[in-house]
Amino acid sequence: MTTASGIEFVRTPEERFEDLPGFPYEPRYLDVDGLRMAYVDAGPSEGPAILLLHGEPTWSYLYRRMIPLLVDAGYRCIAPDLIGFGRSDKPIHRSDYTYARHVAWVESFVDQLGITFRSTFFQDWGGLIGLRVVADRPDAFETVVAGNTGLPVGQSAGPGFDMWLEMSQTMDFIDCGALLQGATNARDLTEGEVEAYRAPFPDESYMAGAREFPVLVPVTPEHGGVEENIAAWGVLSQWSKPFLTLWCPDDPVLGGFAHALIDNIPGAKDQPHQTFSPGGHFIQDDRGEDVAATMVAWLAG
Repeated sequence: MTTASGIEFVRTPEERFEDLPGFPYEPRYLDVDGLRMAYVDAGPSEGPAILLLHGEPTWSYLYRRMIPLLVDAGYRCIAPDLIGFGRSDKPIHRSDYTYARHVAWVESFVDQLGITFRSTFFQDWGGLIGLRVVADRPDAFETVVAGNTGLPVGQSAGPGFDMWLEMSQTMDFIDCGALLQGATNARDLTEGEVEAYRAPFPDESYMAGAREFPVLVPVTPEHGGVEENIAAWGVLSQWSKPFLTLWCPDDPVLGGFAHALIDNIPGAKDQPHQTFSPGGHFIQDDRGEDVAATMVAWLAG
């Protein structure tokens, strides 16, 4: 156990990430608030960059089906592991995880890279964080692509999220591999892929972030982040740069939320929004190749 900026954290042993199927990328690291944030940087260093943000309880491994197609099209893919996930450092106290801190950590990451992103793909908590970052750093993004995510402002996210919230707080251990296997309905994961999703979390001491993320979603007026999300919507409601949604409507948690973005962001008007079925919450695993191909065609147009 190590301490940085008053935060006690653990670091997943690197040997747990050996021989990851379909994910040959060497990690890079940046320091954010004294914590080590891991990321993948794949593709031509001078190519137009795409920021890929994962959600709960996954890590950059979720993008293994998308990165090769984007790289082949000439894009530079940057996929960080959020603090508490993947190869990034994991604070051990749930109280060290807040919505505001996650936004600040990713903003520090973006600021340190110092590049303008040609586009993005945000999913799940990747969108809750990423859309805030876009609102705070609008000049850093030329276009936005969002899939199965949202930016809640203190209202219920529906029964699908309520079920996950209850499950995440009561299950003995969040088996991320089994969770991903059960949530993908367009394909079956291999045992190696299942183990790759388990890799960041050797035991419960590594899982404070995975436990805390669900209770941070601002689904009541009393939640932290409501005022900040309302302010972010103030920016997004004026966002005229191209904004595309690529969505799995069969997702029982966020399948019906695409129009919250389409109907309220000017840059989404008249864009070729697309849905994919079959597919579930983890659209990158179910339909990653289709999503990447669609992004390549859209960006080229």
